[in-house]
Amino acid sequence: MDPLRAAALGTIQGLTEFLPISSSGHLVISQHLFGLKESALLFDISVHIGTLMAVIVYFRKELGAIIESVVRCIRLLLKGGTSLTDIYEDSHIKLTVFIVIGSIPTAILGIWINKVSDKLFSSVAIVGAMLVVTGVLLFMTGFLLWSTSWIDKKGATISQFSIKKAIIVGLIQGVAIIPGISRSGATIAAGLFLGLDKETAAKYSFLLSIPAILGAGIFILKDIHVYTALPVKIMLIGFITSGIVGYGSLRFLVHMVKKGQLHFFAPYCWVAGITVLIYGL
Repeated sequence: MDPLRAAALGTIQGLTEFLPISSSGHLVISQHLFGLKESALLFDISVHIGTLMAVIVYFRKELGAIIESVVRCIRLLLKGGTSLTDIYEDSHIKLTVFIVIGSIPTAILGIWINKVSDKLFSSVAIVGAMLVVTGVLLFMTGFLLWSTSWIDKKGATISQFSIKKAIIVGLIQGVAIIPGISRSGATIAAGLFLGLDKETAAKYSFLLSIPAILGAGIFILKDIHVYTALPVKIMLIGFITSGIVGYGSLRFLVHMVKKGQLHFFAPYCWVAGITVLIYGL
């Protein structure tokens, strides 16, 4: 793999990991377009780490507040100065619980879907159909926001969310492992449909992605049975490119979600999906 190709693949990963157009779907399409039979696993790990760092850097304040709250609450519990009920009232602790709870169904579905991943990732027809589904889901968020815009109704924050709803979002994230379904688009849409306000839906979606991206990296790592030599420079290019582009696309998407414009990505998903179905079948 040459540096130019590494930069191009890192850019694609950075864009599609966060924009609601399905990174896994574009991976399958790219493999078919360029005749790639298998991916460089070490390179895949490097670009996944890059996008993970983009999330961590963007939400560094929220993550810092979460860590601070968790440490403080553990100290209070050890001293006997508070109860679990009182601790749960802390919005950062609630968010932590929802991230953990939401990650469980994602992991279960991820392990199950991984068993049939060869069939899923080898079918461009599935990708095309799921991109169309993603487009419909994104379009529905626009209809949802439009239909409630005339009502003086504010969405819920994390403090008003529930474990049941966190599980639902986690299940949606698990299903999004299917190529063609956008993880960010599906989870943000699910949050909006469950009553979260736009900013909270985006924040919860991307914080929930941290365990998911880590899990995806572990799955890739376990498949490396024989070490494949790859220049450090190539992996570094992929890491830096995916991280920088990923940060930019993440920031752009959060801006679009706050403005209630997630549905703007629906036409792209429809065009891409229908094109794949027509020319890929």
